[in-house]
Amino acid sequence: MAAAAAILLAFSAGAQTQLKKVYDTSINPMEQIDKALVKAKADGKFVLCQVGGNWCIWCLRFADFVSKDADLTKIIDDNFVYIHVNYEPRNKDPKVKEVAQKMLKRLGGCDRFGYPVFVVLDQNGKVVHIQDSSYLEDGGSGYDKKKVLSFFNHWTPSAVNR
Repeated sequence: MAAAAAILLAFSAGAQTQLKKVYDTSINPMEQIDKALVKAKADGKFVLCQVGGNWCIWCLRFADFVSKDADLTKIIDDNFVYIHVNYEPRNKDPKVKEVAQKMLKRLGGCDRFGYPVFVVLDQNGKVVHIQDSSYLEDGGSGYDKKKVLSFFNHWTPSAVNR
């Protein structure tokens, strides 16, 4: 039994390291959001914040999933400035914790949903939707394209502003 557990642990750790790390831990998330809002306003788009971290296998799976699907990539590119907002809940540095708390407050207390969590911001930075990612899963170890497309389609600027 211990050998099976060790193999499973090694496999899941290997699977995580094969996925591209998409969260930049060196940038200030508040500044990242501000820059995305400037771009969104200029481009007539919303900001799609994927909050999580490189420590989160489901965060990396989602980023990988959407990057490999042309339909998903198109709807994102056409309607959103898509950013990966890093959150390190175990970081003990008081300055990092303070910025993280401000970021979570700014994003509507999105941490109550687990990770990843998606926050859609309008061009003025107002939270228009928070999406619990578990509703987008396929029941296995991935995401359901139909559910993800539905989520994106319901929160585009044209859908919200009609």
